[in-house]
Amino acid sequence: MNDSKWTWRAVSLASILATLLLITGFVYAAGDILNPKGEQFLSSLPQETTAPDAAASDEFRILALGDSLAKGTGDNSGEGFVQRTLKSLAEHGGKAELMGNMGINGLTTAALQSKLKEEGVQYALRQANLILISIGGNDLFRGSNILGTGSSSGQTASSADAAQHTDGAATPETGDPADQKVEGSTSVPTASADDLSPESLLAALPQASERLGQILKTISEINPQARIFYVGLYNPFGDIPDLLVPGNQAVTAWNNAAMDIINTHSNMTLVPTFDLFNGHLDKYLSSDHFHPNGEGYQRMSERIVQAVR
Repeated sequence: MNDSKWTWRAVSLASILATLLLITGFVYAAGDILNPKGEQFLSSLPQETTAPDAAASDEFRILALGDSLAKGTGDNSGEGFVQRTLKSLAEHGGKAELMGNMGINGLTTAALQSKLKEEGVQYALRQANLILISIGGNDLFRGSNILGTGSSSGQTASSADAAQHTDGAATPETGDPADQKVEGSTSVPTASADDLSPESLLAALPQASERLGQILKTISEINPQARIFYVGLYNPFGDIPDLLVPGNQAVTAWNNAAMDIINTHSNMTLVPTFDLFNGHLDKYLSSDHFHPNGEGYQRMSERIVQAVR
């Protein structure tokens, strides 16, 4: 009888222990499900999916628009600041792709306005998330054979050389802006030193800066998500005595007008270049004394990358 009693006690104890073991296992399994070891990683996934801009911050789809500086004229390697910027962003661990370089020699703000109406240009703009723009130099310096007034050595360049090399020597606008001729297509009249005043250089500023504002607004409307970087102007004639003061005043006024426009848009940045070239023209200008050389474009690219990142 006693043996039977102890047997039932042993069975009861074993049942209780088994029940406790099952409860413990259930609690552990439930805890593992509710609080898995990979919780920190898993909980970060919704944050990444709800913030696609952060995930795409190192994926750059670049489009360049504008004049000969956007095209890279003067750089013997042909890279200009666009390809150099592309390479630099990729070297910093990002993924950079060039959607197109639509830089055109001699392009003015009026001509760029016309190009923005083209379906192909609008399509390219919509594919990009980083847009680089260089425009305004031809508006500011056009109409004067500015290189024909002198050089750093005091010698006078021929009007033919100026027509061939000077991006700012585009002919005055007539008729449809889309029909404007690019730089070097025609000779330009020679201006005297007396004509090279801040007033003469700034004659086109009001209308040109208004067109610049319309250009930037149009681009932003075509692609509201893109970041837009406008490359400011520098004075390529700062080492020519007759052009130092009027050139600096004209370029400064233009850059200030551009900054006023850009400050009204949160997705736009002005990339200054005036300080890069000021006092270093012999080092950073190409032989045409207007466009940057490879080293000059490299400095511009570095400044752009700083602004982007």
